[in-house]
Amino acid sequence: MLAITNGKILTITQGVIEKGTILVENGKILEIGNDVQVPEGTRVIDAAGRVVAPGIIDAHAHVGIWEEGFGWEGNDVNEMTDPVTPHLRTIDAINPEDQGLRDAYEGGITAIWSAPGSGNVIGGEGVAMKTAGKTMDAMIIKAPAGLKAALGENPKRVYSGQKKMPSTRMGTAAVMREALLKGQAYLKKLEKAQDDPDKLPDRDLRMEAIARVLRKEIPLRTHAHRADDIITALRIAEEFDIDLTIEHCTEGHKVAGELARRNIKVVVGPTLSSRSKVELRDRSLETPAILATAGVHVSLMTDHPVIPIQLLPLAAMVAMKYGLSEEHALKALTINPAEICGIADRVGSLEKGKDADIVIWSGHPLKFESNVVATVINGEVVYQA
Repeated sequence: MLAITNGKILTITQGVIEKGTILVENGKILEIGNDVQVPEGTRVIDAAGRVVAPGIIDAHAHVGIWEEGFGWEGNDVNEMTDPVTPHLRTIDAINPEDQGLRDAYEGGITAIWSAPGSGNVIGGEGVAMKTAGKTMDAMIIKAPAGLKAALGENPKRVYSGQKKMPSTRMGTAAVMREALLKGQAYLKKLEKAQDDPDKLPDRDLRMEAIARVLRKEIPLRTHAHRADDIITALRIAEEFDIDLTIEHCTEGHKVAGELARRNIKVVVGPTLSSRSKVELRDRSLETPAILATAGVHVSLMTDHPVIPIQLLPLAAMVAMKYGLSEEHALKALTINPAEICGIADRVGSLEKGKDADIVIWSGHPLKFESNVVATVINGEVVYQA
């Protein structure tokens, strides 16, 4: 049993508790509040003068699948041999000993969404996972937790180089529609087979993955930078009645009203990067604030290793400098990404019954001078400064 006492607790969803206590047992938050009784024999961490917050969640990264300090040997992020690879599973490529995972929890990031890259129109299934653990299976919170897709420059650059479709934005959208249409046909065959088992189709791993999107079990998490690509993603999502998130959302400030009207969740970033390609030309550090003000559900990302994962709080600080409120910034690092990943029942806030993923900070986590004092994942202290 573990108790964190006397800290200023930022619960995220249930206000601030001054000089509160969190009691942890079997990896879960057993009690939280001002009047928590700490049983004799409990390990106690005195957080007096410290700020206690839920572990930060990176809503979009490639930790473990695009390893630190390696060349091609550790780069398994893009299977760029076929534009439609929904049957790929990130869990099969993540190295739990990647240095990026250590950097994450030492920086207060306790969970991530790790996924394939954006070289393919449909790239494969991502996972929501903890940043500490001995095996991948032990680190998984939810798998799959979204099917990665991509519009814009990346797929057309990859496949025009191979002299095959897609080599245009039209081609990319067409390939995405074809894949979803095949998924619908596969679902119809499964429905018919309920009354006649002889009509059961052969298993198709590609279509099984797409079927999860069509059934709204997971969202289609779609890489889109430019406003026109964002609108194309919305158009396709409406055509096939699927749940969608917009990843990167670089020009989201131009279509904030459309995103808000459709209740689309977005993951903005990496905001600390440069305008490294044409579709980033109109990037703005005000984008998170404009979207949040419009009522859009906003999370932040590092796209690690594009930006080192431990700098995610800094991205939130920069967003605050350009108009994002502290409340929205904290949510964009915690409960919002948890909701996007479908894991808010376990992480993203400090509440009784949730996983004990807790970070003790020397000061407010969105103050530049604050440092991580200790990181707790599943009730275990994985890092102490």
